[in-house]
Amino acid sequence: MDKRITGPILFLYLLLAMLPIYWLLNMALKTNEEITSVMTLVPTHLTFDNFKTILTDPSWYDGYINSIIYVVINMVLSVGVALPAAYAFSRYSFIGDKQLFFWLLTNRMTPPAVFLLPFFQLYSTVGLMDTHLAVALAHMLFNVPLAVWILEGFMSGVPKEIDETAYIDGYSFPKFFIKIFLPMIKAGVGVTAFFCFMFSWVELLLARTLTSVNAKPIAATMTRTVSAAGMDWGVLAAAGILTIVPGALVIWFVRHYIAKGFAMGRV
Repeated sequence: MDKRITGPILFLYLLLAMLPIYWLLNMALKTNEEITSVMTLVPTHLTFDNFKTILTDPSWYDGYINSIIYVVINMVLSVGVALPAAYAFSRYSFIGDKQLFFWLLTNRMTPPAVFLLPFFQLYSTVGLMDTHLAVALAHMLFNVPLAVWILEGFMSGVPKEIDETAYIDGYSFPKFFIKIFLPMIKAGVGVTAFFCFMFSWVELLLARTLTSVNAKPIAATMTRTVSAAGMDWGVLAAAGILTIVPGALVIWFVRHYIAKGFAMGRV
């Protein structure tokens, strides 16, 4: 297609894609009175009080910290569990390997609501309700299959002769895996960590149901915020902007790895 045509189309697409984010930021910098009274493209009375509320009010600040804690725990555990599993699928053939691999992917395809009641009853029994670990473990059910699938593709691209050469040179498996193999698939690890982070960060149903006070995430706080005067739209908009920031930072740091994942056909 002619560049004279694709250029304006791309610009229009980016404009439409960024418009909701701009409007959210526009609301976050306004007072509630201005938001509900008149529509303006830029704030008439610029204010940062909405962001100040998020960063100082414990009910908001704690939710933000809680979300970061369980997301990081989930990301570390999911990648840690998926690495040896993906290595086994990429290097060995065993009875039922393809069926087991497909079964893992079906877990990822299942809606979170299907597992909501079993998780609720299990965690209530063992005393894990309203903890960061409860949400992190629940999200692993969906992130580990995706992580195994992505990592297996990257690992299959590494020749098996490298493993054999390392063993001949006297490397033990842990030493070989950490010092030689992992650096060769660091792009895959970066892509996997990104997708685990993003799913856990935006997932609301499990996070909201399995927490109440101590580990309540920021998204649950946003959905439960109604005062006597109605919705505090400015604070909600500020919270929305702040929930975008971690994902944007992660994308920035792993953008090269994501591009490589697309090139390898695993993203």
